[in-house]
Amino acid sequence: MNAHRLPLALTIVNLLLLTFLLAQHTNAVTDVAEVLRGRKLEIVDDNGRVRASIDLHAAQKLADGTIYPETVLLRLINEKGRPNVKLSAMTDGAGLLVGGESDPAYIALTARGAETVLTLIDQGGRQKLITP
Repeated sequence: MNAHRLPLALTIVNLLLLTFLLAQHTNAVTDVAEVLRGRKLEIVDDNGRVRASIDLHAAQKLADGTIYPETVLLRLINEKGRPNVKLSAMTDGAGLLVGGESDPAYIALTARGAETVLTLIDQGGRQKLITP
């Protein structure tokens, strides 16, 4: 009779352990942080290269004496390390830059203060500005 009780006791213990582990796994999957906070966010590929980033750049004084405002910048970077998409937000407006395969080919859409500009630049560096 003792020979039959041992397998039954082990089966009950295993079922209890399985229930406990499944409950822990379910809780771990459903626990999601409400807020992700930090100074910078980078997403890297399998080789450790940064492929996307969100960063805050402090205000800075440019060579001509003007102050470039504090900027939040999202960059989406291709496998060659070139940022093909840049989205920026600053105190006085925002900008979107979409780059082509070759440098300097890109389209830039900016809205700063009361002005908006669409800038088109081709591979040869020829530039066309479109304003209202």
